[in-house]
Amino acid sequence: MKLSHFLSILTIIILGLTSCSKKSYKFKLDTPKKATVGEKVNVTLQQISGDPADSIHVYLGQQKLSFQNNKAEINTANFGVGKHQITALAFVPGKVKKVRKSIEVFSNKKPDLYSFKIINTFPHDKESFTQGLEYYNGYLYETTGRKGQSWLRKIDIKTGEVLQQYDLSDKYFGEGMTIFNNEIFWLTWHAKKGFIFDLETFKLKKEFPYNKSNEGWGLTHSTSELIKSDGSNKIWFLNPESQKEQRNIQVYTNDRSLEKLNELEFINGKIYANYWQKPLIAMVNPNNGIVEGIIDLRNLVKEMEKTQKLVNDDDVLNGIAYDADNNRLFVTGKRWNKLFEIEIIKQ
Repeated sequence: MKLSHFLSILTIIILGLTSCSKKSYKFKLDTPKKATVGEKVNVTLQQISGDPADSIHVYLGQQKLSFQNNKAEINTANFGVGKHQITALAFVPGKVKKVRKSIEVFSNKKPDLYSFKIINTFPHDKESFTQGLEYYNGYLYETTGRKGQSWLRKIDIKTGEVLQQYDLSDKYFGEGMTIFNNEIFWLTWHAKKGFIFDLETFKLKKEFPYNKSNEGWGLTHSTSELIKSDGSNKIWFLNPESQKEQRNIQVYTNDRSLEKLNELEFINGKIYANYWQKPLIAMVNPNNGIVEGIIDLRNLVKEMEKTQKLVNDDDVLNGIAYDADNNRLFVTGKRWNKLFEIEIIKQ
């Protein structure tokens, strides 16, 4: 073979390989932007250019979907409300092409609306920047915020007398708390850590980190999990033994996401969530994040303003406690001089 002929063949091979390596693969992922929970929606992957992919995998979050004939069906009832990311991985020669879109799932019904009536009024320390509130064995337990003013207290609910107190280090901004298995769990705001105290002595036993959630805001518990808010629309569920964040839900009504969820209380199987700077409490289904009810407490703020001047966006509603034995619901606010026992009334 002549050298010139050999070089010509070699050039053709090289050009062919180069062309193959630079081949363009493009894909388009189609899915509805919005849906209501319980609705079934289709996800399709369209190949725009390039040879057919060797294989295609489609995921909703971490869960792999059944994908056939370039289509996958999603039953939104299996994933709950919120924004969910859909990812398609197309395996082509020498690479993986990734395409992402998201779908936002809303509740399929409006939340019930509740008003209230005041049953009792109790004294509350107006210097307390209330972050966490819980009723336990006849006493009120409270945590407060702001650096240098963050304390944990045991309080006589009838008189407001402080029976026991622990002052948190000035470098921390205290947040929500809850009592579980004779221990007090107390969050901090930006430090990404919480503290565990002995219920009887208030002795500090342990610190724990939270790495997945943004910040520490509100805290409560069910019979098996700690339940935490982080200032977003998410509520996190923690293992009470390891304090590890195991899962989360997103909180939605039929037409919006509820952001800045703050103080929490677990009442009769539902999460009661105050949202910051709003005189409202959402009643949240812990299984799917759906807001099943909203308690309107705007008139309670007006009641407070009859006897105390409140600083806008600062002295806000923030404090929910429940006496399960006697079915009593208590609420207060940051630096309010009153604690209210209220009865909620469905509209």
